[in-house]
Amino acid sequence: QVQLVESGGGLVQAGGSLRLSCAASGSIFSINTMGWYRQAPGKQRDLVARISSGGSTNYGDSVEGRFTISRDNAKNTVYLQMNSLKPEDTATYYCAAHIAGRHYWGQGTQVTVSS
Repeated sequence: QVQLVESGGGLVQAGGSLRLSCAASGSIFSINTMGWYRQAPGKQRDLVARISSGGSTNYGDSVEGRFTISRDNAKNTVYLQMNSLKPEDTATYYCAAHIAGRHYWGQGTQVTVSS
């Protein structure tokens, strides 16, 4: 069984920063891609950023240049540094990991950006 536990969400003013963390635990030999998705009320879940085991990254268009994804393979942890936050970044952020052919989701952490 694999668990993903997110932390670091909260309330921040526009222009501020937050750092999200997601630690994977359980029966893990190696983790392929890890990433972050977000979902605002009434909207679909969209990709924010993802990073391969080798460090290659992809970002959603709306966060390119403001957010940075990184990972610590020794700790099975992925991070999302979010700078220059905007009210439209408000959403529940979900960690995701692809492990041994299966896709896992975290429980989500709320990020609220006030104007």
